[in-house]
Amino acid sequence: MKHSIRIVALCVLAFIVVGDFPAEAQEARRRWERLNQIRREKFDQVLPEAMRENRIDMWITMIREANYGTLHLDFGQGYTGGTGYYIFTDRGGDRIERAALGISGYRIRESGAYDLFESTDRLAEFVRERDPQRIGINTSRAIGPVDNLTYAGHQQLVETLGEPYASRLVSAEKLVSDFRSRRTTTEIAAFAEAGEISREIAERAFSNEVITPDVTMLEDVAWWMLDQLLARGLDTSFGMPSVYITGPDGIAATSNERIIRRGDLLMIDWGVGYLNMYTDMKRIAYVLQEGESEAPASFQRAFDRGREARAIITETIRPGIAAAQAEQEIYTALAAAGFRKIAFNQPSDDPAVTDVVIGSHSVGNSGHGIGPSIAFFNPVRIEYTLRPTNLLSIELFAYTAVPEWGNAKVRIPLEDDAVLTARGIEWLYPANERILLIR
Repeated sequence: MKHSIRIVALCVLAFIVVGDFPAEAQEARRRWERLNQIRREKFDQVLPEAMRENRIDMWITMIREANYGTLHLDFGQGYTGGTGYYIFTDRGGDRIERAALGISGYRIRESGAYDLFESTDRLAEFVRERDPQRIGINTSRAIGPVDNLTYAGHQQLVETLGEPYASRLVSAEKLVSDFRSRRTTTEIAAFAEAGEISREIAERAFSNEVITPDVTMLEDVAWWMLDQLLARGLDTSFGMPSVYITGPDGIAATSNERIIRRGDLLMIDWGVGYLNMYTDMKRIAYVLQEGESEAPASFQRAFDRGREARAIITETIRPGIAAAQAEQEIYTALAAAGFRKIAFNQPSDDPAVTDVVIGSHSVGNSGHGIGPSIAFFNPVRIEYTLRPTNLLSIELFAYTAVPEWGNAKVRIPLEDDAVLTARGIEWLYPANERILLIR
């Protein structure tokens, strides 16, 4: 008997080691290879134009052990036991030189993305040999993901480089924005996959697969969504998914112990991270009352008005202009169609008018990206020029009166991710076209 148990145990162990592990390793390798392709294409196609447009001759990104900054995955990761530097130098020609000083590891060395691997101690000499006139460093007061260089790190860099190079350090704020927000085809394909995954999970979350009316809590739905990410080896840049209920007084509860009841109007706001691409999207659902087969007509009308506003937004956005100009053109077109511009969450008292506020922000390597942004909450990025391949979250909030609520206005949030092309806005996965129904 004991002998039989031992044989079974060994068989199970063999299955785990021989059967499961290689499959998991193969998926890890596939993702790594795709990231390498994205990285090499970005360095080849985007980096030269971004550096030259911003008049940056050399771009230095400092990392420290366990403090790698937001561009670590973009650049190929790698390990440093103290201080390391990713350095990109414009030495003429069609290509930017790529060097890693004091950074090691299989994944970065085998990525095929770098020309040189040298010691950190070589930094001052390395810079002198190339004699750059403007050296970009990752500092920014307005764009958080760019502001990676610490105060002590800046001091160390200045001391190491000495003059005249310490006086040639400039913010790489716009360079980092351009490098990240101008997309290769492989990046767009990866983002589209992430978008489809985020849509699938959100729409399953708002179904009877997950929700039992009068039993399931809002936080149960949010935790189920996080379990989906865990099971698939995915990430998110938003923490806990926002699963919330909207009523006459606005948001009534978010991802807490509030039980979902019949008649509730539910929203999800969240995003998925996959291959260094992070989505930002919303979905809406209604919990049917007994005897109902569809959402109340007032809710459906409000949703349809939101879709009408969204169509105007997507038809108006075009490349080649500042995001601020695009915002003005959108609101002009919305006004011509009978919508009213308002400040966020400050609807008018006029029941005959649907109020709208837009926040079509950059998206990509985080749920809120660092590229051109047609959004009131991105005061610097709203001045950047929209270009083909920019990824945008087409986000709006439409407020329409609900007679059953004494004409209080229901806020309909619509948000899905798209790419800007020479033709205009194009969706990367099916955008929200319906109120989901929970029975």
